[in-house]
Amino acid sequence: MTHQELIPHLFRTEFSKITAVLCKRFGADNIEVAEDIASETFMLALETWTYSKIPENPTAWLYAVAKNKAKNYLTRQHIFADKVKPNITPSEVATEFSVDLSDQNIADSQLQMLFAICHPVIPVESQIGFALRILCGFGIDEIANAFLTNKETINKRLFRAREKLRIEKIPIAFPGEKEINNRIDAVLTTLYLLFNEGYYSESKEAVVQEELCQEAMRLCRLLIGSPQTNTPPVNALMALMCFHASRLKARKGGNGELVLYHNQDETLWNQELITSGAIYLKEASQGTWISKYHFEASIAYWHTIKQDTKEKWENILLLYNQLLQLEYSPIAALNRTYALAKVQGKETAIVEAEKLKLLDNHFYFMLLGELYKGIDNAQATSYLEQALALAKTSTDRHTIQRSIDFLR
Repeated sequence: MTHQELIPHLFRTEFSKITAVLCKRFGADNIEVAEDIASETFMLALETWTYSKIPENPTAWLYAVAKNKAKNYLTRQHIFADKVKPNITPSEVATEFSVDLSDQNIADSQLQMLFAICHPVIPVESQIGFALRILCGFGIDEIANAFLTNKETINKRLFRAREKLRIEKIPIAFPGEKEINNRIDAVLTTLYLLFNEGYYSESKEAVVQEELCQEAMRLCRLLIGSPQTNTPPVNALMALMCFHASRLKARKGGNGELVLYHNQDETLWNQELITSGAIYLKEASQGTWISKYHFEASIAYWHTIKQDTKEKWENILLLYNQLLQLEYSPIAALNRTYALAKVQGKETAIVEAEKLKLLDNHFYFMLLGELYKGIDNAQATSYLEQALALAKTSTDRHTIQRSIDFLR
C-alpha cells in the first residue's frame, strides 16, 4: 500500500482515537488543541512518508508523534505547570507528561467523549456533527455534505458545541450510574441518527454512505463493550443496525439507483450480520427494559425474511402498532400502512395513509402511488408526480420516474 492510500485509511481509523485521548487529557477547554495536534500528526506523516520509507508500524509512529507534539505544546504554553500538573499524581509528575494510547484508554476516552458530546446543553444537530468530527474523524466538508449545508454553518455549530462544553465545564468522564441512565437516551439518539444519515442518505448523490453506518455501529459496539453501558436498549439498537446494514449492498443497483425492498437480490444480503443482529436482539430481551429500538429491531428482523408470508406481515403490523403506542412517529405510521396493505388490503391502507397528510414528504406520495397501482392508475401517477417534485436526490427521482414510466 502506498502512502497516498495508507494515510487516508489511517486518518479515518486513528484520528478520532488520538483526538479523544487528547481531549480527555487536556479537558474541555482545549478540544481544538487536541484536534490541531491530531491534524498536525497526519500532516507530518504526509510530509515524511512522501520522501522516505513508510515506518514498519505506521500506527505506533503516529502515536509517538502525537505524544511528542502534545508534550511540546504543553511545555510551550505553560499549560502543564498551570493547569495539568496540579491535577495529576506525583508519579505522573516524575515522568513529566504521558499520553496513554493503549487500546483500553482509547475505548474509554471515546466513550467518555461520546457522553460529553451528548450532554443535553448541546443541540442534537450539533451533537451529531461533533461526534462525526471528534469520534469519527470526518472532515468539515464531509460533515457539511452529510447535513446538506455549508462549511460555515458546520464550523459555527462545532464552535458553539465546544463553547458549551467549556462554559458549562462539562467533564470528559463517565457520568455516575444514575446520570448514565439519564444520558444514555441522548447517546443512542445520536448514534441512531448517525446511522440513518448513512442508510437513508439524502445528503449525497449516493444511495448509502456506508462509512456513516459503520461509524455508528463502531461506537455502538464501544457501548456494548463497557459494563456501564451494556444495556438492553444498546443491544437492541445494535441489532437494528446489523439487520439494516445486512441489506446495504442490495439497496444499490449497478448504476447507483435505489433498489426497493421487494426487488432486492436476497443473495446479496449479509448473513453474518443477520446472525449478529439476532444475537444482539436476544441479549436485548434480558430483563423488563423495552425501548423503541426493540420494536424497530424486531421489525427489521422480519424484513430479513424475504418470503412474502401472511405471518411475516401480521407480525410486522403488530410490532408497528406497539411501536406507535410507545412513541409516535409520522414515518413509523407511514411504514405501518404498507404492512397494513399486506395484511388487510390496499383499500384499507389507503384510508389510513391519507389521514397522515405528510404533504412535504416524498415517501408519503410514493407510498400512495404504490397503493393506488391497479386500483386507479391515473391517481397513482398523480401521486408519483408529486413525489417526484419533492424528491431531493437523483437516485430517488430516478426510482420515482421509473414507476411513472411503468404506469404510462
